[in-house]
Amino acid sequence: MRVVIAEDAVLLRAGVQRLLADDGIDTVAAVGSGEELLAAVPEHEPDLAIVDVRMPPTFTDEGLRAALRAREIVRNLPVLVLSQYVEETYAIELLSGGTGGVGYLLKERVSDVTDFLDAARRVAAGGTAIDPEVISQVMARGRNNPLASLTGREGDVLELMAQGLSNSAIADRLVVSHGAVEKHIGNIFAKLGLDGSVEEHRRVRAVLTYLQR
Repeated sequence: MRVVIAEDAVLLRAGVQRLLADDGIDTVAAVGSGEELLAAVPEHEPDLAIVDVRMPPTFTDEGLRAALRAREIVRNLPVLVLSQYVEETYAIELLSGGTGGVGYLLKERVSDVTDFLDAARRVAAGGTAIDPEVISQVMARGRNNPLASLTGREGDVLELMAQGLSNSAIADRLVVSHGAVEKHIGNIFAKLGLDGSVEEHRRVRAVLTYLQR
């Protein structure tokens, strides 16, 4: 797997690069600004971009805006945002665009290296990895809910799907059987009209629908 890192903090950038290298992941470019990210992406066509939100020159939302542009340059480029902040406006645009390959993790809440690496690989493979706090803030922007037909437990299952949990992990978290989780997911797909696709693609479409509510 080939990765581009966009992070203005030199030590953090080097630290992430070292973690990836220890797991056999190649960093093909490590840059400190959105402009440099947009130059590196078409040059290297990476499997994943790991991007901070706030970078030079104004340290507001340059990284996230550059990530959105990067996904236009390299269609559906998998992007994992790793930030201290939830920038809601552009986060919604990132998370609701394309068919997957998106993640948004908060730096202060990434406490396990294995979990971070798993999230990176999952996003690179076209899945999702969304921090629960990001989900809460994105959802709080609007309450017009196209998912009103879901039961409370189905909503719980879909939220955990958005975090990238597998069926087994969801069953453990909710203390229910694996079969019950599969039934809930089947109901979610049916209620959202997500038929005729392979399982993983429908999961991503369901999560993106959830994040747009």
